[in-house]
Amino acid sequence: QVQLVESGGGLVQPGGSLRLSCAASGIISSIWNMAWYREAPGKQRELVAELTAGGNTNLAASVKGRFTISRDNAKNTVYLQMNSVKPEDTAVYYCSVKSVVTARAYWGQGTQVTVSS
Repeated sequence: QVQLVESGGGLVQPGGSLRLSCAASGIISSIWNMAWYREAPGKQRELVAELTAGGNTNLAASVKGRFTISRDNAKNTVYLQMNSVKPEDTAVYYCSVKSVVTARAYWGQGTQVTVSS
């Protein structure tokens, strides 16, 4: 059974940094695409960053140059390094993994990130 456990969310001041982690169990991360999404109040869930099994990276335009996605296949963990955060980055951040074999996707429970002074 696939389980995703996110951590690292919290309150951070504008311009600060935060690192989110998502530990996956029940998968072999090297054959799964891994991604971070976010959902702000009153808005639709949107893709923030994706790292494919093949190593390709896709970042939302709003976070390019500030956020970085990376993975540790040995730990089955994906990270989102958030630098120079802005109030508009405030949202619940969700980790997602998608099998490149079956296309089945799984979601974490979400972690709150609040950017405020």
